[in-house]
Amino acid sequence: MLIDFHTHCFPDKISKVAIDKLSFASGGLEPFTDGTVSGLRNSMAQNDVDFSVVLNIATNAHQQKNVNDFAAQINKDENLIAFGSVYPHSEDALDELERIKSLGLLGVKLHPDYQGFDVNDIKMKPLYKKISELGLITIFHAGIDYGFAPPYGATPKKLSEALEWFSSPVIAAHWGGVGCGEDVIKYLCGKEIYFDTSFGYSTMPKYYAEKILEKHTSDRIIFGTDTPWHTPYMERKLLESLKLSKEDADKIYYKNAKRLLAL
Repeated sequence: MLIDFHTHCFPDKISKVAIDKLSFASGGLEPFTDGTVSGLRNSMAQNDVDFSVVLNIATNAHQQKNVNDFAAQINKDENLIAFGSVYPHSEDALDELERIKSLGLLGVKLHPDYQGFDVNDIKMKPLYKKISELGLITIFHAGIDYGFAPPYGATPKKLSEALEWFSSPVIAAHWGGVGCGEDVIKYLCGKEIYFDTSFGYSTMPKYYAEKILEKHTSDRIIFGTDTPWHTPYMERKLLESLKLSKEDADKIYYKNAKRLLAL
């Protein structure tokens, strides 16, 4: 079994605009799908992916409802598990979290750089408390983002400080932080937080991947790709280079995700 915990797709009518905009902002990054739901499904079929978690991001208050309605719509697909999102600065963010729960969504994606906040800002505490009360999973974009200049909102140090405000599962994407291997080891390894492997191929040096696996253990690492920006094949190549035992590989490829998602 293979579960991809970090994918993206968009409604058909905006997928091309969204992909083009994101690619341009990231310095011309080439996508591997067209950003549609069908494009994601095709990629899953080609790469033997059994389930994909689709992460949606509300980049302003007006997007919240539409983003979460789209998530609820694609969540009906038996092989897609969609997360919702809230815009943290929105006056009705806490109410929207209640709606996310009522829609049957299992978690939320937050992107500090797209949404304009620091993860350790005390103003975020009520939002995190509400997420935890509802038992939702939180996945943060972590580390640098190719579309933004520093400072970044979810560095490993900032994430380590925010963890105390959660009592439900937290995932730091991109091996705990794009371009932050040393600080991931220093501030996050061994703590109650999961890392996904998304966008690791060619960006996460093997040295740091090995150290993170050693110090954080396979119990808290989850397979992810960041489709459409990377593919399952790419991320598996990095993991295969680490010479994992079958037990460790099974945990990363599906067992940890299966447990979190109660599949």
